[in-house]
Amino acid sequence: MSADFQHRYAYTNGIRMHYVEHGEGPLVLLCHGWPESWYAWRHQIEALAAAGYRVVAPDQRGYGDTEAPLDTAAYDILHLTGDLVGLVNALGVRQATIVGHDWGSIVAAHAALLRPDLFRALALCSVPYLPRSRVRPAVHFASNTQEHHFYQEYFQTPGRVERELEEDVRRALLGVYYTAGGESRRHPEHARIGFMAFPKNARFVDSLAYPDTLPPWLSDADLDVFAAQFRKSGFRGTVDWYRNLDRNWALTPFLDGARIQQPTLFVAGEQDGVIRMTAKAYDALETNVPRLSRKVLLPEAGHWIQQERPADVNALLVDFLRSEAVQREFG
Repeated sequence: MSADFQHRYAYTNGIRMHYVEHGEGPLVLLCHGWPESWYAWRHQIEALAAAGYRVVAPDQRGYGDTEAPLDTAAYDILHLTGDLVGLVNALGVRQATIVGHDWGSIVAAHAALLRPDLFRALALCSVPYLPRSRVRPAVHFASNTQEHHFYQEYFQTPGRVERELEEDVRRALLGVYYTAGGESRRHPEHARIGFMAFPKNARFVDSLAYPDTLPPWLSDADLDVFAAQFRKSGFRGTVDWYRNLDRNWALTPFLDGARIQQPTLFVAGEQDGVIRMTAKAYDALETNVPRLSRKVLLPEAGHWIQQERPADVNALLVDFLRSEAVQREFG
């Protein structure tokens, strides 16, 4: 990781947001997911800056050194997209490419839908564009969690999963990272373990697998960085994103049937459980994103695609940013 990364702050949408910046050129905004931070993009920041881009990776609302409002409703999709609009404006830029992973993909897709004048190109990692459903998420929770917990449903109870995760932050993060990563999916025993669905009599943290040795993409130093960030911020604000799923649905009826019109790249790991969970949206990407440039599944990789396969993701991002379709958007 380069010592040239600049740690800065911007005031946006009523909060103080921390971000890391590196490089010069057209702006590329990198949006992390759960439970991550700007550090999840450590490999991309340097590579994209070397390719001639100004790269900005924020800690999003509730994470790391960015403020975490106490009101759960402050984490709805309009607040989250508003944060990014305000950040880009604070940077003095009028156009940017936005890249998201996991929850960051959901926010990036909404930012592209709501401000196509500002976000001219889009890259989504792990989570495809999820068009607004016909029924609210709570209906799905009620029908699909009769026998097992679904992690997003489990997260709805205030304080429950936060207490579990904060008992041993480093171990909990390791469990989440490993369980959703490609290595666990290839393990003869751990492949049967997962936190997307788990028994009603189990806690979320009890549904995680733990490796004997760290996966090759995650060093002790990396895990220490993530753990220090979450010990500082806690998990409340980060889990409040999930507690706004119904609110997000209620706030966005105007997005029924909306398609993303910007040039878009999608990349994920073949072993990513999210691809199975969002199979319908994944299969419909070409329809819902008419200018989809590429749709790539990297073999043997899991959910943390930009960390598990940084060289592949970096190459795909640079090729996309240099493509004729993206270049036309920026004149």
